[in-house]
Amino acid sequence: MINPMQQVVIATRKRDSEAVIAALQNAGVLHLKPITGGPLNTGTLAGTDAQSRREDERLLARVESTLAELGSYRPAPAPLPAESTWADTIEQAALPVAALARQRQELQADLDAESAYGDAVRALARLAGGLDRSRRVATVPFLLQPTDNVAELEAALNETLRDRHALATDTVGQNRVGLIATLRADRDAARAALGKVRLGELRLPGRFDGMSLGEADSAMTQIKQSGESRQRELNAERDRLAQTHTPALYALRDALKDRVAIHDVRAVSARGKYSLAMQGYVPEDRVPALQAALGTFGDAVSYELHAVDEHHDTLVPVELKNNSYVQPFQTVMGLMTLPKYGTFDPTWVVALFFPLFFGIIMADIGYGLMFLAFGMWLLGKARRNEGWNLSFFGAFVPPATLKDLGFVTNVMAAWTILWGFLTGEFFGTLLEHMHFFYINPELLNSLWSWTGVTYPIEEGVKHYGVIPIVFPRLETGYFSNVALVFALCFGILQVLWAWGIRIQQGIKHKDSTHTWEGVALFGGVLALIMLAFATKAGKDFSAFTDFSDVRVLVMYAGFAAFIVGWLRVIKHYPLLPVELLSQGGAVVSYARIFAVGLVSAILAKLCTDLGWSLGETLGFIGILIGVVLGIVLHFFVLALTLIGHILQPLRLHMVEFLNPTGFNAESSPRYNPLRRLSPTQGPVK
Repeated sequence: MINPMQQVVIATRKRDSEAVIAALQNAGVLHLKPITGGPLNTGTLAGTDAQSRREDERLLARVESTLAELGSYRPAPAPLPAESTWADTIEQAALPVAALARQRQELQADLDAESAYGDAVRALARLAGGLDRSRRVATVPFLLQPTDNVAELEAALNETLRDRHALATDTVGQNRVGLIATLRADRDAARAALGKVRLGELRLPGRFDGMSLGEADSAMTQIKQSGESRQRELNAERDRLAQTHTPALYALRDALKDRVAIHDVRAVSARGKYSLAMQGYVPEDRVPALQAALGTFGDAVSYELHAVDEHHDTLVPVELKNNSYVQPFQTVMGLMTLPKYGTFDPTWVVALFFPLFFGIIMADIGYGLMFLAFGMWLLGKARRNEGWNLSFFGAFVPPATLKDLGFVTNVMAAWTILWGFLTGEFFGTLLEHMHFFYINPELLNSLWSWTGVTYPIEEGVKHYGVIPIVFPRLETGYFSNVALVFALCFGILQVLWAWGIRIQQGIKHKDSTHTWEGVALFGGVLALIMLAFATKAGKDFSAFTDFSDVRVLVMYAGFAAFIVGWLRVIKHYPLLPVELLSQGGAVVSYARIFAVGLVSAILAKLCTDLGWSLGETLGFIGILIGVVLGIVLHFFVLALTLIGHILQPLRLHMVEFLNPTGFNAESSPRYNPLRRLSPTQGPVK
């Protein structure tokens, strides 16, 4: 649910403003809203305030750039140095760190140059044989691709230079290098000949550009021999500097961010000669914390709280507040925009149906156990207060996020294991081959015969095992239609539910346009669904006149609701019939649950059946090969399909369910209260 907010306006004397803002930082509950216009000053600070802000921002930028160069994570909290020493403390760390960063950057550039050009330079130096040091002879190096023709270059050189040149080439890896030796006066002519055959002179990068080939060869050889050891030395020096300076730098960064935040608050507040006023929002359950923070100032601060006007105020922040089960799924909701304040929070719907849909798609005990192990691993790291450094993606996942992800993964795993028991799948059909799961025709017919399908019972064929399969989705010959309709039922539920929410929100906000739009499309979608069921998916149109069928009556009532609703909003939505067809397609989109799940099951079955058949055919060796091959294939299939299995349920919620509710049309800013980063006690003097 969306946490209710109160709007607050605070006024104080200008000389007390810093203390008041600091108290609000300590409370950590006020979300500020900029004040614009009016008789008081707003916006850019001036005078001593502006000068103080520039100095604090300069020091903060210096600290952050130094921390970035050190590349270390936040250490344990450290005492804050005395304020009078802040600038000196920062410079004592920044100067050696900046010098070290330049050395590391230069060394890395040398290593990159050696890696890219080292072999070519060594080959060219051999070809030059010392001619590159001659005062009369010029050497022009170049690179050749495998498709380049040396004969064309030789012809171009002969045409220009006749016998006043020498050409030599050598093979380096997949390519070749070449060298032209000529008189210094003819160097430009040799370069022109290269250009004529679409070749160019080799120019070395950085500091190697001005060196002769021999000098470059010597320098790059030295880099190759000692570059990595030098890099390790510089990295060790960086680690030493990080251990020495990082604790104090992080403490200073937090304190400076708090001071810059005070300047920011002043900038978005209304300022007079002697007073300052600010406004913002505070959650209803945190109003006492705000009152306690401001109460210490007595008459020096005046404030007023009143209810938020959710119909007209577009800047009311949103904070989601859910129970312990739903709250971890707010991490999943982080992939979407926040809901508009005063509307519908779909987090609990995602918490209920997203793992359920994932479980139906995967529906495999073996895969579920793998997800469960991964979820427990994430929770273990979170309990140890460890993050997850995803260096490949350039990201770091903090422990709190790992805790939520671990919980969500475990819920997904639980549904996957449960549906795996219903479908009888353990890494595909492995346990069915071992007669742990089995098909019981009589049980299946008693469960599903009401749908009009029956499992074919063959005489003389015995089915035996421990646990009967009750949702045999792999039995595509007779069960596919049942599994498909089962998946579409979720679409019927969610699409109709979404338009019901649209109606409810329209009534709540006194928005007749959205209310009648919801009525029209709720009725129209319901009518299309009843049409499909009554006519057996278009096979029996005589059902239109069977008024004894409740489905037909509901169908006509739904179409009537659509026509009435459309006539009420035709000025705003003239193409609503087209949208109705689109919403019918949204219901059909839930067939993805069946289709994607069936593909997953078939692939898993093929992996297991292949390994099992090898074991039956080749004996003990076949069993070993089959186990290894089955594991590899299962891992490969899971790696290829897993992202799709996660994204498909998310897409059904983001698009098919949330679009009709209006969720994706409007959003509100995230609740981001003014908070103190540094310790509440003042700096150590």
